[in-house]
Amino acid sequence: MKRVFGVKKDKEPPPSVQDASDRINKRGDSVDDKIKKLDIELSRYKEQIKKTRPGPTQEAIKARAMRILKQKRMYEGQRDMLYNQTFNLDQVAFATEGIKDAQQTMSALKSANKELKGMMKTVKINDIDNLQDEMMDLMDESNEIQETLGRSYNVPDDIDEEELMGELDALEADMDMETETGVPSYLQPDKEPEDELNLPAAPIGHSTTPAGRNNAEAEDELGLPAVPRASIRG
Repeated sequence: MKRVFGVKKDKEPPPSVQDASDRINKRGDSVDDKIKKLDIELSRYKEQIKKTRPGPTQEAIKARAMRILKQKRMYEGQRDMLYNQTFNLDQVAFATEGIKDAQQTMSALKSANKELKGMMKTVKINDIDNLQDEMMDLMDESNEIQETLGRSYNVPDDIDEEELMGELDALEADMDMETETGVPSYLQPDKEPEDELNLPAAPIGHSTTPAGRNNAEAEDELGLPAVPRASIRG
């Protein structure tokens, strides 16, 4: 059968918009190069026309320049047509890319919507409210436990306002004294008993002169100057 009818050839895939656009751009570049070459020839003929006198030679140069100018106009027409085709292909490519972006966006939205619906089935408002209520109850119980564990033992509760004010006044006095001296009152040294009682100094023993004689003034057992006996008798 293959020998009779032959094998069916696979069709080549149609060219994409980008392929067609690239091919037309290459043709446009080729036409632009031809136009540039014609411009160079026209500029050369222009110089020759300026240098030659009017006559058959000048007319021949003008005829060649006219031919080159017609070719240039033809190529410029082809270039404009190719530019229009490229512009149309670019519009089609832009529209195609826009449709592809829209399709991807719709697919992403559908997938996200399906996933969101599945997640919403597992999360309910009533469950959230119940969970919040349970959390509040647990927090209240925790606070009660902390307060119970934080109770103080053997702390007197019968302190009246007068005792409180007296304690505060004493603290204020201690703070003032500490500010003046720099040392708290309970750390300051106690005064000497002799300063408080203003007692006389301890008695000092009899001193002798270098010759071994007693001093002119004697002292009694209290350390006071002794009164001469003659003055007492007289």
